[in-house]
Amino acid sequence: MTDFAGHPLVVGVVPDQSPLVALAAVSLARATGAPALYFAYVDASRYADLEHPDGTVRHLSIDPDIDDEQWPEREAALVELVREWMADEDLPWHFRYLAGRPDRALTHLARAVDAAAFVVGSHVRRHHRRLTDFVNGSVSMQLSHRQHRPVVVVPLSVVDWEGRAPWE
Repeated sequence: MTDFAGHPLVVGVVPDQSPLVALAAVSLARATGAPALYFAYVDASRYADLEHPDGTVRHLSIDPDIDDEQWPEREAALVELVREWMADEDLPWHFRYLAGRPDRALTHLARAVDAAAFVVGSHVRRHHRRLTDFVNGSVSMQLSHRQHRPVVVVPLSVVDWEGRAPWE
């Protein structure tokens, strides 16, 4: 296990994500003395062709007949989103556009930057009630079973005792 003190956190990012994940990551970083946050988006329509020691990757489209020219625009929009979240914070942050399976890509980044933990948003799927959908689609579940760092899951929607959980 990597000690929290003095080690960064890896924060999972998706488009249109609530700022709650960033707020929770900043709070955890302050509480643990993390020197930086590494925000990361994983594009599952691309694969990592080359992984660099700093956690960045060179990536290519999964389908060689279709070159996705829009990924730089997605990256720029996500960087701007993180910039807005972190505008009033003095904590250093970095952004990584990754590719492939989210759990593997985030784990590679955590190893590269020697992160202490992951901070991700809860998996929200409306109108799906099968347990297999919930478990198989959950990055937090995959991370918690496939590597040794703690995973902090930030709830993105409130489900009171009277409501239904995503797996019900």
